[in-house]
Amino acid sequence: MKLNVVQLIKFGRKYQKLWPERAELANYFAEYRTIQTSRLVCRHMPAVALVTLIFQLYLGSYEILAQALTVFLLMLSMPVQALVMLGLQADKFLPPGLATWYKEGVAKFNQQGGSIKLSTQKPRYFDLAQLLNLSAQQSKF
Repeated sequence: MKLNVVQLIKFGRKYQKLWPERAELANYFAEYRTIQTSRLVCRHMPAVALVTLIFQLYLGSYEILAQALTVFLLMLSMPVQALVMLGLQADKFLPPGLATWYKEGVAKFNQQGGSIKLSTQKPRYFDLAQLLNLSAQQSKF
């Protein structure tokens, strides 16, 4: 899919919120650690950026205003960078081994009485997150 930057950020945010917060997923998916890190960055980095700006201006003088603003903007852009990277990852197709596991998971979920209509042709990481989220909600792992 072709997405512009704003759509990519929104898609990354949606993908981030969709992943279940289950520590046992870290054993199976490296993506879980990426999601957790991006959640941490999005939650705390704006405050860290503001504290850093205030601290630099308090200790220094207005001669370092340009450097302080540069560091502030860099730190403030980190959550946006994380969401863009998540949006790009969510739009990628699953590797063949994981795609097979995903298709088996969808079939098993539907056999147990579920009725989900997720993509089984060329699943993406976003589809995997949806399956994990539905599984977590129904079975509570």
